[in-house]
Amino acid sequence: MQPLSPLDGRYRAAVADLGDHLSEAGLNRARVKVEIEWLIQLANRDLLQTGKPVLEPEAEKLRAIVTNFSDADVETLARTEATTKHDVKAVEYFIRAKLVELGREDLLELTHFACTSEDINNLSYALTVRDAITDVWLPKAEGLIAKLTELAHRYVSVPMLSRTHGQPATPTTMGKELQVFVHRLRRQVERIEKTEYLGKFSGATGTFSAHVVAAPEVDWITQSRDFVTSLGLTWNPLTTQIESHDWQAELYTAVAHFNRILHNLCTDFWTYISLGYFKQIPQAGATGSSTMPHKVNPIRFENAESNLELSSAILDSLASTLVTSRMQRDLTDSSSQRNIGLGLGHSMLALDNATRGLGEVELSVGVLEADLLDNWEVLGEAIQTVIRAEVAAGRSQISDPYALLKELTRGKRIGHEELIEFIQGLDISDDAKNRLIALRPNTYVGLAKNLAERFGE
Repeated sequence: MQPLSPLDGRYRAAVADLGDHLSEAGLNRARVKVEIEWLIQLANRDLLQTGKPVLEPEAEKLRAIVTNFSDADVETLARTEATTKHDVKAVEYFIRAKLVELGREDLLELTHFACTSEDINNLSYALTVRDAITDVWLPKAEGLIAKLTELAHRYVSVPMLSRTHGQPATPTTMGKELQVFVHRLRRQVERIEKTEYLGKFSGATGTFSAHVVAAPEVDWITQSRDFVTSLGLTWNPLTTQIESHDWQAELYTAVAHFNRILHNLCTDFWTYISLGYFKQIPQAGATGSSTMPHKVNPIRFENAESNLELSSAILDSLASTLVTSRMQRDLTDSSSQRNIGLGLGHSMLALDNATRGLGEVELSVGVLEADLLDNWEVLGEAIQTVIRAEVAAGRSQISDPYALLKELTRGKRIGHEELIEFIQGLDISDDAKNRLIALRPNTYVGLAKNLAERFGE
């Protein structure tokens, strides 16, 4: 069978590591882990007074089922599910068979004891999503930020003409502009790193009803909390049959926000490349156009844009869908959650492309310099602000500095000599005139370098 999604075909190499966690096999491995750990807690705390503990050598063998979870195990579960028509029940039968192999038939009824399927599923999703984010997505995001930070440091002093509304504006430095994106992306990463991965383990409608009837003397609330936290998750005490998925909505919203900031970076780089600010380093053997051999297309950033849009669309859908469940349970979340890997996968692919794109560009300092020196009118802001300061200090009688500079510069190109002549004729102090005459578009960058170095990574 051919892959339906390009993430499992054309782009598999870029996202393969996510499959270890967010595939059906990864979900089943997590389900097996949850079932085994619950069985061990039941037995070793003797919650049902069976007097049948799982000794350490046996516990190691049971946990090895998770560690050594194989393609053969995946196939076994698939065959069982074809009969049971129920994925979690297939996992229960799988573990029962393993207990028989270990000669521990006496533990069979502890398997899946007092659990609803969602007890197993919500913990399994929390484990797989946590590990996918922590072990795969976050390192990729950190790699992109590290590359961007490197460029920001390299170009921190390189002056650049700004463009507000697409028009020439007060100059900045390339490094400072890149550091803005570093700062924005870093804030979202910090939000994602603080994610609480919640889990519930309280039965069919979140009431421990079957637990209490079976063993009324047990403190099931404490047992549930201990079990969930032993998995490295945060215990959610108040739920219906399902864990409410609010943590998932919060996480996917944060990742989608990260995506949109990165999308903005990609569109800016695309524009800088089109302006000639950055030139792309040709890759050996690559073809830019099937008919125009001179072209080096900004495909890394374009590919990233597309995948960021797809990722955010999926993650937004998950965030809005998962927080609603009719009454005490419906199954809308079941199909939705199987697309978590798709949402994060498109983000991963975008991260890969954007990071590679950042590594394949080189700043054209001469182009930036020529652009600045072709736009002397951007000094109009500086001149009118200095005049206002002179008027405020009683050193000038000019009535409307803004209107004066607007008449000189709005919609016009003016040269250096014309600007000097204008400054010389102003009713301002000699000190102010000298400061303005010495000013150049490529030196009118304020504290851009200082800001980038002081508040950047």
